[in-house]
Amino acid sequence: MIRMELGKNSYNIELERGNLNRASELLNLDRKVMIITDEGIPIQYAEKVAGQSKEAYIKVVPQGEGSKSLQTAEEILTEMLKYQFSRKDCVVSVGGGVVGDLGGFVASLYMRGVDFYNVPTTLLSQVDSSIGGKTAVNLAGIKNIIGAFYQPKAVLIDPDTLDTLPERQLVNGLFEAIKMGATNDKELFDLFLNGGLPKYPEGTASDSSCRWKENLDLIIEKALLVKKYVVEQDEKESHLRKILNFGHTIGHGFESAAHGRYLHGECVALGMLYMSSEEVQEQLCEIYENLGFELPEFYSFNLEEVKEAVLHDKKASNRNCSVVFVSEIGKGSIEEWPMEEVLERLEF
Repeated sequence: MIRMELGKNSYNIELERGNLNRASELLNLDRKVMIITDEGIPIQYAEKVAGQSKEAYIKVVPQGEGSKSLQTAEEILTEMLKYQFSRKDCVVSVGGGVVGDLGGFVASLYMRGVDFYNVPTTLLSQVDSSIGGKTAVNLAGIKNIIGAFYQPKAVLIDPDTLDTLPERQLVNGLFEAIKMGATNDKELFDLFLNGGLPKYPEGTASDSSCRWKENLDLIIEKALLVKKYVVEQDEKESHLRKILNFGHTIGHGFESAAHGRYLHGECVALGMLYMSSEEVQEQLCEIYENLGFELPEFYSFNLEEVKEAVLHDKKASNRNCSVVFVSEIGKGSIEEWPMEEVLERLEF
């Protein structure tokens, strides 16, 4: 168990295999529970939580970023009203970052706030988005532009839920852990760089016994400890928490221009390269090769679309943009750059 210390907003992060079977012991489910999941998540995960609840309702939303919308939020809020949820009841998100963001957003709005629990079942959400209290939906093509800081009452992480994920989704989540290591924890980064992720012989695919999977529980724990430290110092992202945006400013631009062809973590992986020194770029590329991630060809993106998305990124203010640059592993820095300089990086 990891304790997030945020005063009256403190909560436990329960990390252990088999935790899903003990949800009623770790979460207060003795009330009405609105469980939000999506079509890409095995329904048995939501049903396992429902089976341990006093009175449960499962809302399955379409898979993908399209569900992070005001319309979907309104649908869920309407159902909660229909089933006469009170301020004593709760919302539980079971799935990845989309339902985590959506569930927290809905919980923050209903009757000015009801309890929220996050049960992340993807690696990306387990190492990053499930903790910290950021909730949001998208609007007019801009990611996470409407939202609130609303901390969960608890986070339940069961690495066994990752067994149903395809390898691409697992690697997608690893990129967020690599981000944590690159900016704050050299030991975590070295789990990927120094033998933790062996290179595969040319012409062969990575097999299921590759060593990063043996280190997976440790990777999750160390990534969570990085985010815990950062959030405890800066809950509302006034300064230090921006360090967690490494790779995201340009990465979000690539993600918008990819139109679904590349996953969030993959676009962050690409974005990190543009905000690193040459030495760090070389190390990142070595890790990407070890992971079997082939960098997208630059011409596969519409550069003007990428630039337009970066210009609309919420971290931009006037003609300046808050960016994270990593010149040395474990020592990311938050800097204010003119937008012109940020866009010039895309020409590298």
